[in-house]
Amino acid sequence: MHLPLGIENQIRKGLMRKFGFILKLSIAAALLVAGAVQAQPAAGRGVLGRRKYSQRLTLAEILGRMSEAGKHLKTISAELAYTKVTVLINDRSTERGTLLFRNGRNPEIRIDFGQPDSKTVLFRKNKGEIYLPRINQIQVYDLSHHQGLVQQFLLLGFGSDTDELKKAYDIRFVKEVQIGGNQTALLELVPRNKQVAAQLSKIDLWINEESWFPVQQQFLEPGGDYMTARYTDIRVNRGIPPSEFRIKVKGAKRVKMG
Repeated sequence: MHLPLGIENQIRKGLMRKFGFILKLSIAAALLVAGAVQAQPAAGRGVLGRRKYSQRLTLAEILGRMSEAGKHLKTISAELAYTKVTVLINDRSTERGTLLFRNGRNPEIRIDFGQPDSKTVLFRKNKGEIYLPRINQIQVYDLSHHQGLVQQFLLLGFGSDTDELKKAYDIRFVKEVQIGGNQTALLELVPRNKQVAAQLSKIDLWINEESWFPVQQQFLEPGGDYMTARYTDIRVNRGIPPSEFRIKVKGAKRVKMG
């Protein structure tokens, strides 16, 4: 059964107001995981290098390698930097921290920000949690009634075939670009869902042609504002303890948010 469009739109708007910045960060995390590859090639699989392909790189080849990498993904960690640009007032702000991801039936994501303000964002099962150390408070959000909407943001390519990305986005291979000494393939992703497109007009994704993970992502909003995500020190399938996906702080007050 589908909700009436007006009610569904209100739910979407409510989620974006409460979780807007977190959901956008999760998109970044999801796309990073979609393109991640193991640091060392598995036995018998060979090196995932550009030289294995025809001279003219195609979208099918790029998505095929991303899909193959996703099949073997278990965990990922990375250093991250998110830069948010508000065009109208020419404002630029950057947050830096670390990302942890564990794949599985119920994927888990943890983002620990250290600069400029410390906070932890955790997505686990049907809940979202934000720990604010300055006030020693854990805000808890119940997302179980909006699981379909949350999955659009949290599960974009998380260890799955890139066919899932093609269902949610119109994808175009734009060109090859040099970024930081890396040869990359620039992909443009445009949301198919009109309500999602009202919040996020497109995503630009730069895929490293040697390792087949993104080195840069940019999320463009309809008004022209955008967020750029950069990832470094990426480590895949190194083993992350389940305890890392819990927020346990002595004396912290847990507050259920509406």
